[in-house]
Amino acid sequence: MIPAAIRELARRLLADEAAADKTSLSTESALLRVYEKLRWNLCALAGVAGFRSLASRALTMAKSEAPSLSAIQIAADGSLQGLGDHESQSNKHQADEGGVILLAQLFSLLITFIGETLTLRIVQDTWPDAGLNDFNSGNG
Repeated sequence: MIPAAIRELARRLLADEAAADKTSLSTESALLRVYEKLRWNLCALAGVAGFRSLASRALTMAKSEAPSLSAIQIAADGSLQGLGDHESQSNKHQADEGGVILLAQLFSLLITFIGETLTLRIVQDTWPDAGLNDFNSGNG
């Protein structure tokens, strides 16, 4: 079970990216932008193979809770494949909730493996305006 605070973190980051999208010309989904920023930073920390392993596990866990993610796969470089299929086949709410679940699973695994402090540092470094001072996952 993913703690509510981790789900809220994922929701907040997706909302921030969606809001930023309204001021840019980007055609990528908020989920893809959040995921790619994490991938970039975590590949530097854990390497491509390490990140791919973590992302694959998070996706597998997320699919059990959000079957709408079934078309998505993790590529050899750790990127998401099939995201366009996910967004076109699902209604907007299901797609948004699937994105929250996937990111929350990824954050939950990060907290398990590297701890809450380092996970939050990575998130804060990636999204300095996310306002994480009030975050507490309840894990420690």
